[in-house]
Amino acid sequence: MPREKMADKRQRAIVIENRMSEHYPDPECALVYGGDVFRLTIAVMLSAQTTDVAVNKVTPTLWQRYPTIADLAQADPNDVADIISSIGFYRNKSKNAIGIAQMVLADFGGEIPRDIDELQKLPGVGRKTANVVLNEGFGIVEGIAVDTHVNRIAHKLKLVPKDDDPKKTEIALLKLYPRQYWRHINHQWVLFGRQICIARRPKCAECFLADLCPSCER
Repeated sequence: MPREKMADKRQRAIVIENRMSEHYPDPECALVYGGDVFRLTIAVMLSAQTTDVAVNKVTPTLWQRYPTIADLAQADPNDVADIISSIGFYRNKSKNAIGIAQMVLADFGGEIPRDIDELQKLPGVGRKTANVVLNEGFGIVEGIAVDTHVNRIAHKLKLVPKDDDPKKTEIALLKLYPRQYWRHINHQWVLFGRQICIARRPKCAECFLADLCPSCER
């Protein structure tokens, strides 16, 4: 297959996203957080390498036991670990959850910061989590949240160079897509990855992007 010119790739990328918007016009965050940005931050941190469904099963008990930031800041790590023990890396995430609460109180006046660099100072919060919190919690679009689904699909569609580094994937996607497209990409592509472009058994025969995907097994 001849190498795709950047102009052609950009045009294909925009067609891809337009079709995504047709199929997922109002994508929503799958994590349940009740509109509280602090709880959103904790939930997104907990969701790393774990499904949103699994996180939604443990957070109600976590919020019931520790309803405020101050409560969580004073929590026993072992107790938090017990509550979230059904998700991956629960011991480290327990420490991070408490650490986030403590830092938010000590360094940010009890409020989640609205800055992507400040957010990444919080324990366990990387650029992906920061992007989701800004986008979902504050309506601030600084970039594209690249999680496992987005990273995999970007490579499946051959929109980015061969590299598994999420940071490089984000940079490549930001170059392809005009800013007005950034906001919904994460939620749309996550839905697409769960419903159609499934990692182990992609439904290429049913895929609405089949004609635009060089990897399609149709």
